[in-house]
Amino acid sequence: MSELASESVSVSAGETRRQVLYWRLLSRLFDAEEQAALESASMAIVGDLGLPAALLDPAVSVDTVVQRFPQLEREFDGLMSDPGDDRDGEVRRAALVSKLLLNVFATGSGNVTAEQLQRWQADAGRFERAMGCEPGQLRGRAAGTGTGLGAALAGIEGDLVSRMRLREVLADNRLARQLTPSMSLIEQLLRDKDNLDGTALANAKALIRRFVDEVAEVLRTQVAQASAGTIDRSVPPKRVFRNLDLDRTIWKNLPNWSPEDERLYVDRLYYRQTAKRIEPARLIVVVDQSGSMVDAMVNCTILASIFAGLPKVDVHLIAYDTRALDLTPWVHDPFEVLLHTHLGGGTDGTVALDLARPKITDPRNSVVVWISDFYEWQEQAVWDGMQSIHRAGVKFIPVGSVSSGGHQSVNPWFRQRFKDQGTPVLSGHIKKLVTELKNFLV
Repeated sequence: MSELASESVSVSAGETRRQVLYWRLLSRLFDAEEQAALESASMAIVGDLGLPAALLDPAVSVDTVVQRFPQLEREFDGLMSDPGDDRDGEVRRAALVSKLLLNVFATGSGNVTAEQLQRWQADAGRFERAMGCEPGQLRGRAAGTGTGLGAALAGIEGDLVSRMRLREVLADNRLARQLTPSMSLIEQLLRDKDNLDGTALANAKALIRRFVDEVAEVLRTQVAQASAGTIDRSVPPKRVFRNLDLDRTIWKNLPNWSPEDERLYVDRLYYRQTAKRIEPARLIVVVDQSGSMVDAMVNCTILASIFAGLPKVDVHLIAYDTRALDLTPWVHDPFEVLLHTHLGGGTDGTVALDLARPKITDPRNSVVVWISDFYEWQEQAVWDGMQSIHRAGVKFIPVGSVSSGGHQSVNPWFRQRFKDQGTPVLSGHIKKLVTELKNFLV
C-alpha cells in the first residue's frame, strides 16, 4: 500500500510540474509580461532536471541552446512526432516543447530586424524537425493545403517580413546576406521591386533568383516522378528492328507453326507502340496577378518553364489583372517572368481571354491552365469565354489561388459552374497539377 501511495505522489508531482511549465508557456504566449510565480517555479523545475536556464529565455534561439549543449539536439529532433510513453521523461519533454512553442509562436510586435527574422526561420525549422518533417516542409505545404499548422507558420513568417524595414536591410549587404528567401519574403520583394535601386535592387534580385532556383529543383523532381501520359494509338509505330516486339510476333504467328518442318512461318511482324505525339501540344498558362497571388505566380511560372523545356510542348504564359501581359518571350526564365509582373490591382479575365483565344489554333491538342481565385468584375462574360474554350475541345484546368499564408479562396459562383461543366477547380498540392499536365502533354 505504501508503495502505491508513493507512486501516486510521484505521478501527481510530475503532473504538477508539467502543468506549471505549460501554464507559463500559455502566459507568455498571450502576454509578454512575466508572471513572477510561474517564472520562479519554472526555473526551479528546469534546474532540478539538469537543463539550462536558457530554455526559459525566448530571446535565445534553439540553435544557440543546442550549440551550447549539444546533448540536447537529439532530444529536440522528433520531439513532437513521437511522444513516447516514458512517464519519468514527460516533465523534461514539457520543458523542451515549451521552448520550441514559445520561440516560434511568441513573436511580439513592433519592427523586426534581419537577425530576428533569420533566428525565427531557424527556430521554425527546428520546430518542423521536432514534428518529424524537414525544415521548411510544413511551410511549403501551406500553399497546397491552405489550412493547418503549415498555414499558421507561413502566416507568422509573413507578419514578421511585413514588420521588417526591408528596404534598409536590402541596402546593407551584410544584413541582406542574413535573409533566407521564403514565399513571404519574395512576395514583399516583388511588390516593392519598383521602389528599389542600386544595392537594394541587386540584393532583391539575388534573393528572388535563389528562391526560384530552390523551388525549380523541387518541381523538376515532381515532374520527373509524375506519371506519363497514355500512348497515342493513332500514331503508327515505326517499323524498325529496335521496335520489333518479338514475343508478340511469335504469339500471333503460332497458328503458322509447321510440325513437319519444325518451323514457324511468320506472315506478319508486330512492333512496339512508342510514339505519343506527332504535333507539339500547346500549353497556355493564364495567371491572375491581382491580390495575394504570389504563390501561384512563383510556382506556375517555374512549372511553365520546366514544361517549356520538354520536347513537343509549346508553352505560352499570360498574366493579368485589369490588363493582360504576354510573358511568353520569357517563359524559359521564371526569374525574368517574376520581374515583369506587377502584383495588385483589380481582376478582369476578359482581357486575358482576348489574349489567350488567338493562341488556340488546334483545340484538341491544347490545354489551358487558369490560375485564379475567380473573383471577377465581369463574372458572366468571363464564364462564357471559358465555357466556349472548353466546348471547342480544349482541355481546360481551373486552379484555385492560394495566398502566401496558404489560405485558399475561390469564388463559389465559379466553383459550382466549373463542377457542373465537368472541370472542377483543382486544389491541393501542386503535384496534382503536375500529374494532370504530364498526362496530357507527354
